[in-house]
Amino acid sequence: METQQSLSTEKSRTFLKVNPKYNYYLLLSIVFGGFLIFGLSENIKGPAIPVIQNELKLSQSQIGILLALNSLGYLLACSFTSALSNKIGVKWTGIIAFLSMALAGFVIYLSVNYATLSASFFLLYIGNGVLEIGLGIMAARIFTKNTGTMMNLSHFFYGLSSTVAPTIAASIMGWSMFGDKIGWRGMYLLVLLLSLLPIVPSLFGKFPKETHEIEETTSYKSLIRDPVAWLIVAVLSFGVVSELAIGSWLVQFLVKAYSWNIHDASRMLSMFFLFFMLARLFLGAVTDKIGFTLSIIIASAFSGICSLAAILTGEKGAILFAISGVGIALIYPTVMALLAKRYPKGTGAAITFTVTLMGIASVIGNLLIGFIIDLVSKMFKSENGTVNEIMGLQAGYGFIAVLALICSGCSIVLYMILKKKNELI
Repeated sequence: METQQSLSTEKSRTFLKVNPKYNYYLLLSIVFGGFLIFGLSENIKGPAIPVIQNELKLSQSQIGILLALNSLGYLLACSFTSALSNKIGVKWTGIIAFLSMALAGFVIYLSVNYATLSASFFLLYIGNGVLEIGLGIMAARIFTKNTGTMMNLSHFFYGLSSTVAPTIAASIMGWSMFGDKIGWRGMYLLVLLLSLLPIVPSLFGKFPKETHEIEETTSYKSLIRDPVAWLIVAVLSFGVVSELAIGSWLVQFLVKAYSWNIHDASRMLSMFFLFFMLARLFLGAVTDKIGFTLSIIIASAFSGICSLAAILTGEKGAILFAISGVGIALIYPTVMALLAKRYPKGTGAAITFTVTLMGIASVIGNLLIGFIIDLVSKMFKSENGTVNEIMGLQAGYGFIAVLALICSGCSIVLYMILKKKNELI
């Protein structure tokens, strides 16, 4: 029996060696499938957060701390994923990420209070961090041509699952099983069990190897000394914190500020991710044509302006929250393409360096948003002495919009420096 299994495995390896196109499609299924799972796991929290807040009686600051702990788990994963990938290979790194996310589903299902929920979310985001870095390294090794287009296409699948995630999450929470509603715990369990699916092609795929191991281990020092690398960190940090904050806080904003129900608010978040997805599908080629840095300048400014306009125009301008997804969608994949092209001999190190520092910014960003909402709400109390939560939410969401505008400003500085060095990509 053991001999038959080894022969079968050997045949699979031989088939992949002589069929590089089949192997390429297998790798595409892992990358695209990985981003689908990643989008689902990231964006089912939007509809769940108001329900979790009501059930566990949490303040806005506690929600901010919960999201910051998520980012801390993500940050921890970023610190060791590149080394893990070098040691055991990107294939097994991805498999470990998928397994840990499925395990997190069970832990979330069993959580009973704020402490256990925070710990389970922390575990989930460790898995998310390992997966995101792993997928970034996979994509950088696979997509050596039309990098901007293919990076945006990969992240299109993140946008695709993100588009349906809020609606699916809100729907599943209302399902009944054995006489009780599934709720947010059961919803997380069912969705995260899907993480097991990409493991199947991962076991058979043959991944290209990094051929510059020496540069990979020594490039961190050069990155620390490179002002361009730090500017790229700033661009990615402000852009991604704004992107993730929209996914985390938009449903909360619409429910609390405009008294929308969970389903309507979730549909608006789905609309945001629909624009987000379409931008990555159709505008990825534009980033290759006009340049990565210029693309980020335009995209982040558009997102920030749309979000500010949505706040200023009130409930009638809520659709602008969704339209802002067109701009914010292009930032992450375009920065990944920029890193792959600028640092071809140490892409794994460049991605890890950039995304790890971005993780620090995410922790700070989520904390700030929660505390800004609570602080402004208490500062502008209504006449009867109750806190003005609407004013606080507007201030918090305004901060999210400003982050996108700062991202655009940092991109302008990056553009000027690269143009002066004649190194525009």
